[in-house]
Amino acid sequence: MSHYDEPTVKSEAIFRGKLINVQVDTVRLPNGKTATRELVKHPGAVAVLALTDDNRLVVVEQYRKPLEKMTVEIPAGKLEPNENLIVCAKRELAEETGYTARTWAHLISFYTSPGFADEQLHLFTAEDLEDGSARPDEDEFVTAQAITLHEAWDLMQEGRICDAKTVTAVYAWQNKLLKNR
Repeated sequence: MSHYDEPTVKSEAIFRGKLINVQVDTVRLPNGKTATRELVKHPGAVAVLALTDDNRLVVVEQYRKPLEKMTVEIPAGKLEPNENLIVCAKRELAEETGYTARTWAHLISFYTSPGFADEQLHLFTAEDLEDGSARPDEDEFVTAQAITLHEAWDLMQEGRICDAKTVTAVYAWQNKLLKNR
């Protein structure tokens, strides 16, 4: 335990949902005072940096209600309880895009917004792709496409690629290309 830890004094469940739970914790600060922390609890997710043989990034375009707009993102999805990360990654890539991959690698895991949420996202690369038929969830409406790195940068400048996982993936893709020169 570090001298900056914030031990929980009290925890109150505010909301229990299908995707997230919200709780409000009262914590003891290092100076002995108390403070309130609003926390979003999330089971975690995977995301896939899928690259075609001609070095295009597979993305999906979908409407995001919190933003009230269409976004372009890499395939991703929530982990089921006790689900293996690679199993989830393979499922999400196939469901959202129809692609399967022969070559998989874990790239990095990171917390999406640790100031208020415990969601950890696991980013995988998928290569040696084989096309198939997408099977999105019944409440998921996505359009898959494959874009160049230049197109990805343009989409970021336009604000159409605007989520952390996809921005991270584009930088990782660029880094991969630079290392392979």
